[in-house]
Amino acid sequence: MPTNAIALTRLLLAERPSLVRLAQRIVGSVPAAEDVTQSLWFRVQRVEDDPPIANRRAYLFRLATNLAVDRAKADHRHGELFKEGPLSEDVADESPLAERMLLDREALGLVQSAVRELSPRCRKILHMRRVEGLPASEIASRLGLSRQMVTRYIAQAMAHCLDRLDPDE
Repeated sequence: MPTNAIALTRLLLAERPSLVRLAQRIVGSVPAAEDVTQSLWFRVQRVEDDPPIANRRAYLFRLATNLAVDRAKADHRHGELFKEGPLSEDVADESPLAERMLLDREALGLVQSAVRELSPRCRKILHMRRVEGLPASEIASRLGLSRQMVTRYIAQAMAHCLDRLDPDE
């Protein structure tokens, strides 16, 4: 370990209470001042012998002041960033990725094509159920069919559309 680092470490240990008070005046709290003093210790360990330090005590206190000021500025920036509470959910872009949009468009085209392939009655029943949101019993009464027959038409239409989306299954 360089002699400057050894001398500054000894001085830091001797002057620690004064350094904590100095940092506390700048950062405003004892825990933050303790953090600054700990950072100071790490910083002192990296000090080399070249160039030589003429006044080690002044150097140590200047280093502590600079670290405390940096910490106070960082705390201020953090406080300003979160002044109005936590970030809202609207910060991230919720829109899908371009690849996802392309795949969805392709799937929509396949479903539209599959619906066009259905018989007119099956297409109408599917529309009434999925687009208009009518229950099977209402569709059955409007078209003069049994509820079971409407359910079969819907199942047939859905199976046909799913087959066009994923022909491997």
